[in-house]
This record gives sequence, structure tokens and C-alpha cells, in this order.
Amino acid sequence: MINKGEIDIVMYDCSKEFIKFYQNHVVLPAEQQNHLRKKRKLNINRLKKGLEEYNEERGTNLKIAEERIQGSMAMHTIVQNDSNDFDIDVGIVFEAENLDDQGAKSTRKMVKNALERKTNTFADEPEVKTSCVRLKYSEGYHVDFAVFKRYKENEWDDNFTYEHAGAEWSVRDIKAVEEWFSQKVKEKGTKLRQLVRLSKMFCKSRDTWGTMPSGLIQTVICEELFDDGHERIDETFYYTMKNIVHRLSYNLEVKAPVDNSRLLTSRKIDSELVERWKTKLESCLKKLDILFNDDCTYKKAVTAWHEFFNHSYWEDTQNSSLNELLFAKSSSDYDNTEQFIEDLYPEINEKYYVNIDCKVTGKGFSVIPITKYLEEIAPRFNKFIPSKFEVRCEIKETNCPSYDKILWKVKNVGNEAKKRNCIRGQIEERGKSITEPTSFSGPHYIECYLIKDNVCVAIDHIDVPIGGDH
Repeated sequence: MINKGEIDIVMYDCSKEFIKFYQNHVVLPAEQQNHLRKKRKLNINRLKKGLEEYNEERGTNLKIAEERIQGSMAMHTIVQNDSNDFDIDVGIVFEAENLDDQGAKSTRKMVKNALERKTNTFADEPEVKTSCVRLKYSEGYHVDFAVFKRYKENEWDDNFTYEHAGAEWSVRDIKAVEEWFSQKVKEKGTKLRQLVRLSKMFCKSRDTWGTMPSGLIQTVICEELFDDGHERIDETFYYTMKNIVHRLSYNLEVKAPVDNSRLLTSRKIDSELVERWKTKLESCLKKLDILFNDDCTYKKAVTAWHEFFNHSYWEDTQNSSLNELLFAKSSSDYDNTEQFIEDLYPEINEKYYVNIDCKVTGKGFSVIPITKYLEEIAPRFNKFIPSKFEVRCEIKETNCPSYDKILWKVKNVGNEAKKRNCIRGQIEERGKSITEPTSFSGPHYIECYLIKDNVCVAIDHIDVPIGGDH
């Protein structure tokens, strides 16, 4: 709300459209999130096997002491994008004593050497960068291995000291950023995570803009300038972005919230990217001025948001007639009951793994693992599980020593689920195993979450493609 003298000017309400945009076009679908998890696991295993060969050749004893998810995957702020340019950030930790006095750069080169042994089918070789070793996929993905070493300064210390292999070895808390963000989400609510995702979506909205600031820089600034004076998500986003433009107009410097407030914009290029963000944001925010006009209409409002985000969702919405909006009954008329684990448990630390054991049975088939069924039998049914079968899921294995809760999510996907108003997607505590009927067709999925001390510590996902009657 803007105050002009005695008059309060209210921003046109597009909150419902905003929420739909966020849920359907900003949040990365669970299937893709799981795909990235698999990429992460696959490449960690590649590195481990490459290290085994490296050790045999060199007579060394190098092995990964810890592996950690980092960056946007760890903070659950990754967003959709058409180019598949996803960052998969992994922290790899070695025992300092095994590295002897090896320098930071030579350690990164060693990691590259180990990866090369198991990635010879890739078009590009692993690349040694200033702060990581990068592995690129032709589809657009890239995995960044940030390399650390750990040691205890004193034998009696409970915790390790970590050093990051950047230009030089430097002390760095390997989990501090993710813990900081989790705490801020707990304090300020899930809107903070939504704002970060929406900011990233804006920065990816035009290819012509080129590179924009890192996700970490956007996250830090969104938290710093977070607007907590409005209930609606569209208002909160607008006023936070206005705050960001104002702040960056007089100070482009961004400091890390941890690690002694190290400067995230120490390089000239980083400051230039922040300034570019400010300039583009300022220009696009002007397109939203119409939202505060007395004569603003629904169509004018969604047109303005289309000009801001440059996304087809807003264009499709603006092209809908009033009659369609008010009276049409279509597959889009369903209750979006889906829940997201990051909203229920703002603190997520996937430091363990959990694997779902999923089996199917029905119509003359004995109980069979779903992977075997899809590989060997499903091709007869157009690669789907027929309806009127049964799916049974339970935890197969986990390295989590103990946990307080097992939560399950069953999501129905596709037109039939929407027509029946039965997409489900609620996250529920249902014990160690669940059984579900294959009621109707669609690319459905099931997820499992382990909760320890009110923190989500492990996630697994399995696709359940169901066809029609056969």
C-alpha cells in the first residue's frame, strides 16, 4: 500500500494468479528435482571410482570423508528454466592428513584427474575453476564440486575445521550458508523462499540480458530487504524488489551472511552483474505502476505482470476472456491440494539418503519390483502400469541412524487427475509402508521424507506411470 497524503493506494490484487504462477511455473517439479538428485549421486560415485584408480596408480589413500549438497538444491530455491541450466552444487571433503601439504589448486586438479577417468563419454572435460571443479552435461546441467579438507585443531575438539580449496586454502564453514537460510526462513516464513525463487525467475526471463548475479547474492539481498508489511505474495514481492532497487542504487556491495561477512562482490564482474540486476529490475518495475491506478482492470494487471516476467503463463492468462474466467469449466478447475516439504519443514538438510522399495502386483502378476516391471513387462502395456493394479512402497534402505517421522506424498499428475479433482499431493505421516491402487492414468509419483528433530534429512522419489485399462 502506497500512502499519498491522506489517500491509501492499494495494489491491484493478482495474488491468486501469482500463486498459480509460482506453483506451476517457478517451483521445479518433483520429477526434475529427483532427476537432479540422481545426477548428483551418479557423479559422486563417478568421483569415488575415479579416486580408487588414482590411488592405485599413485600409491595414495585419498577418499571422500563427507559429501554435502550445497547451493540452491540444498536451500530448495532452484527454479524452472527452459535451457536446463541447473547448478548441482556438491561439497566434497577430504581428510587433511591424507592430502599432506597439497595446495588448493593441485587438489582441484586431482579431483579433475579422478573425474576424467569416469567421464570420457562427455563432450567436455571436467574444468578446474577458481572455486570448484565443473562437470558439464550437453543438456545444460552442470555439477560443481566444491573441494574442502577437514581437520581437528586439537584432539579433544568435537567438531572439524573446514578449509575450502579456492585460490588458496581458506577456512570456511561447509554448512553455514544453508543453516543461515533455514533459520531465516523459520524466522520470516516461507515467503522468503518464494521471493528468492521469484527473483531468480525474473533474472532468467530474458536471454538478451546475459549473466545475472549468482543465486547466493540474490538470496542474501532478498533476505536483507524482505518486506514483511504485506500479507499477499504479489505485494510482498513487489515491495521487496522496490527495496532492492533503492538499496542497490547507493550500494552495490554484498557481503556473505557467514564466514566473517566475506565480500561476495569483491570482483569487478560481480559488482557489474549486481548493477545490471538493479537496472533491469528498476526498468521492469515501472511497468507495474498501472497496478496502482484506479482504473486498473484484470487484463491490464496481468498484462503488466507479463511485461515484468516475460512468461507465457501471464500471456495466456491475459488472453482469457471474462466469460472464460467466470463460467468456463475445464481441466484447470481443480483444487490444488499439493503440499511442499520446504513449506512444512523450512529447515531441510539432505545429509542422508533414503531409498524407496516399490513393488507392483495385480491381474495375474505376482509381487514384482517396479523397476523390473517397467523394464520387462510394461513395454507390453505402452510402458505403463495398468489401472486396477496395486503399488506397495516401504523404506528399502537409509544411512540415517535414527529419525522421528516418515512422511509420504502421493501426487496424481495428468488431465484425468484434474478432471476428477484428485491431484492429491498432501504430505502425511503414514508409517513405514503404504499401499496405493492404480486408479486412473497419468505420470504419478510417490515421495518419502525422513524427519529428525524437525528437520527433513532425507528425500526419495519414485515415478509411478499408470495407463488405462488393458
